[in-house]
Amino acid sequence: MQIRVYYEDTDAGGIVYHSNYLNFCERARSEFFFQKGMLPVIEDRHFVVRKISCDFIKSAKFGDTIDVSTKLIEMKKASFSILHEIKKEDMLLFKSEVILVLVKDGKPQKLTPSIQNTLHSLFS
Repeated sequence: MQIRVYYEDTDAGGIVYHSNYLNFCERARSEFFFQKGMLPVIEDRHFVVRKISCDFIKSAKFGDTIDVSTKLIEMKKASFSILHEIKKEDMLLFKSEVILVLVKDGKPQKLTPSIQNTLHSLFS
């Protein structure tokens, strides 16, 4: 997914503010569902972030066009891990591993085979 860096995404020096990289990744993750005509809600359940590990490698700047990619890494009983990478052209700027948990009413839910198939089709 391509994203243009706007003034609102940057600090006073025109560099993307650190937390906005997470916003870009969230948009890309949601876009996978939207492109399939779905919402990121499955069978009255939704996903919450359990853990995020980030690596800020280089800075994006005001006016840049960046590419955000998302790849499924691992699937467990009630969670799955994905890798986000943000690049400008071929240069890696940021990467993040995110663990998401399926919840209903605030409680973790098992990823049924149907939900696992949906996730594989979206992210693989």
